[in-house]
Amino acid sequence: MQTFNQFQAIFEQYMAANRFEKPPAALYEPVDYILSLGGKRLRPAMLLLGYSLFDEAIEKALPAAFAVEIFHNFSLVHDDIMDAAPLRRGKETVHSKYGLNAGILSGDVMLASAFSQLLRLRNKKMLPAIMEVFTRMAIEVCEGQQMDMDFETTEQVSIAEYLKMIELKTSVLVAASLKMGAMLAGASSANANHLYEFGRNLGIAFQLQDDLLDTFGDPNKVGKKVGGDIVQNKKTFLYLQALALADDATKGKLLKLYAAGPYDEKSKVETVTAIFRELRIGEITERLKESYWVEAIGSLRSVEARENGIGLLEKFAENLMQREF
Repeated sequence: MQTFNQFQAIFEQYMAANRFEKPPAALYEPVDYILSLGGKRLRPAMLLLGYSLFDEAIEKALPAAFAVEIFHNFSLVHDDIMDAAPLRRGKETVHSKYGLNAGILSGDVMLASAFSQLLRLRNKKMLPAIMEVFTRMAIEVCEGQQMDMDFETTEQVSIAEYLKMIELKTSVLVAASLKMGAMLAGASSANANHLYEFGRNLGIAFQLQDDLLDTFGDPNKVGKKVGGDIVQNKKTFLYLQALALADDATKGKLLKLYAAGPYDEKSKVETVTAIFRELRIGEITERLKESYWVEAIGSLRSVEARENGIGLLEKFAENLMQREF
């Protein structure tokens, strides 16, 4: 059984051998650019890992792994356009570097190319089932993005709605990657579904950890100023839980702080964080994160596969949840 880093390296080699170097350059150069910006390649590596639990010939799953990575980066290109974001991974976003129209069209061709990669899979009998999982995932990611955008202008967002949004926007891609890898390797429906549930719950726990780090993380370890979600008035679980627990006066203060400013950013972050601490929001979020973690590990341990592979996935999940950045 290979290590997670080895799965990442195998995928990087495949991606490097399948660059989008063809005309028209104005269409494909932005695709190569976004893919070259790095990232941990977690989703394709997890697809390969899911495959390896049931079959050692992981090269058969590489087109599906590439499809997942292309789709993920397609979503980033269009997210950056919607957010008017100037930077991605410390470099210019695609639309900033190449123009808005190029960003839209190159994103479009990435989505088509993701499906094209799936058509390269050797196991043609599995293709309809893989297409169904991939298509459902793609639709759900778009639904999650729309929900996230709607939340910006919706006054009342429920905790259940927020958790559903992060499930769709963040965790279904991880879940589908694991499931598709297992399916391609011939895993049973039960094992493939257990892996899906592992990824789904792990993804939600991961996002809750992100929410915590953004507000309570050590700036020296996080690598950026904490409180970005507060400054941007993001309706995270922390904020929604605080509204649910606060008395009328505190709730009114929170609503005012999250309304249109301008406010001194430092003062706003300090005030909101103090409210979160007073209401013990950090501890509540930790408990919810832990509940999703327990669900994830329970699903993983229900998978009937090689023990060392299950252990590798569990160790990866532990490292993900223990991160401080």
